[in-house]
Amino acid sequence: MFSPANISPHDTVRERSAVLDDAHLGDIKGALGTIAHHDVAPRTSWWARFRTLLAILGPGLIVMVGDNDAGAFGTYTQAGQNYGTTLLWTMLLLVPVLVSIHPPVGQMARDFFIPNWPAHSKLSDVMLLVIGIVGTTVAPWQLFFQQSYVVDKRITPRFMKYEKADLWIGIAFVLIGAVAMIAFCAQLFAGKAEFGNFTDAGGIIAGLDKYAGHTAAVLFAIALFDAAVIGAAAVSLSTAYAIGDVFRIRHSLHRSVTDAKGFYLVYFGIIAAAAAIVLIPGSPLGLLTEAVQTLAGVLLPSATVFLLLLCNDRAVLGPWVNSKKLNLFTGAVIWVLVMLSIILTASVLYPDMAGETILELLAGGTLLAIVGYAATVAVRKLRRESSDGASTVQAWPKGARDTWRMPPLDELPPPNLTLAKRVWMGVLRGYLLIAVALVVVKVVQMTFLK
Repeated sequence: MFSPANISPHDTVRERSAVLDDAHLGDIKGALGTIAHHDVAPRTSWWARFRTLLAILGPGLIVMVGDNDAGAFGTYTQAGQNYGTTLLWTMLLLVPVLVSIHPPVGQMARDFFIPNWPAHSKLSDVMLLVIGIVGTTVAPWQLFFQQSYVVDKRITPRFMKYEKADLWIGIAFVLIGAVAMIAFCAQLFAGKAEFGNFTDAGGIIAGLDKYAGHTAAVLFAIALFDAAVIGAAAVSLSTAYAIGDVFRIRHSLHRSVTDAKGFYLVYFGIIAAAAAIVLIPGSPLGLLTEAVQTLAGVLLPSATVFLLLLCNDRAVLGPWVNSKKLNLFTGAVIWVLVMLSIILTASVLYPDMAGETILELLAGGTLLAIVGYAATVAVRKLRRESSDGASTVQAWPKGARDTWRMPPLDELPPPNLTLAKRVWMGVLRGYLLIAVALVVVKVVQMTFLK
């Protein structure tokens, strides 16, 4: 452990902020180091920066490694077993298994960068899995978990660059793991009777033991167990954090069980409920996993929209609000997610829809997005001209980001919900109701009509 020098010698009076739990203030205590609460020392050498990164390391790595949970194992291996590497375009732990099976690297690279569609496959089934892959790769719970864990670990805006590096390390891990699972399952079951007949992760282990040897099966089983533990802890913890935020109860891992009973009750209760479902005899775990991940993919656009609104609220984020380029990128991502959900909806209503129709939907959706963006830019330009170019954007001094704190909730002004925002929020509600209903319909069809 370490604690850099140049600590501010005096305690400053705690400013009014939106901190809901006093345990969220204090020293940053990481597994590989500690940073004192009032540390203002500049990091000028690479060694100082590296030690700081070691102390910060955690939230980004856990949120991404936890993303490769048991559900992700089921979704990625299903994609590989049923459709080969053709769905790699939708996306270190399993590298030994990948190496032992030797999938063709050229085909992996081609299917990773060039979108392709599984031949002779039912459209609605493939779309359900594609959205499931999206839902397990970028899950709604991650949006809530990471920000809550960053706050609980007491990481202040001053160290946000290190937290971003932490996240990128986690992204590298999750991508390698996802590609590895899809690739080795595609190679393992190619030309075998099991190809296209995914059941659950247990079937993958049996296939590894049968075709790749006992060692590969054991490695996969250990990785699956580790993923299940991390995933169960992270997802349950994100819910406990959210409930703590809403009801303003003590919610910090710095507190003992007796000091935050409600927080730990929710945390352990969700894990117990999930374990009970898994232990139900005859439970279709493979289909249940795919349904949950698909539901996550359907709900992701709405969660991302709310996040985007918050990221542009100057009263909440001050100098940390999104730039125009970041808003454009995020808007494009949200639109892609919505288009995937629309295609899923269409594939459920019209199971025999051709691939040309999918391309037409994507082209039409892209054109609509471009027109909508151009219209938005034009309206904003007209508003600026009508206001004689007066700018109300506050200029923040240098270094304001490092010291910014969101004010207390009761001091925040009400959100500025324009007519356009209200209309889009209404459309979003309708989309959610229809999309969730159709996911349920599709899951019921796959359960009883196959």
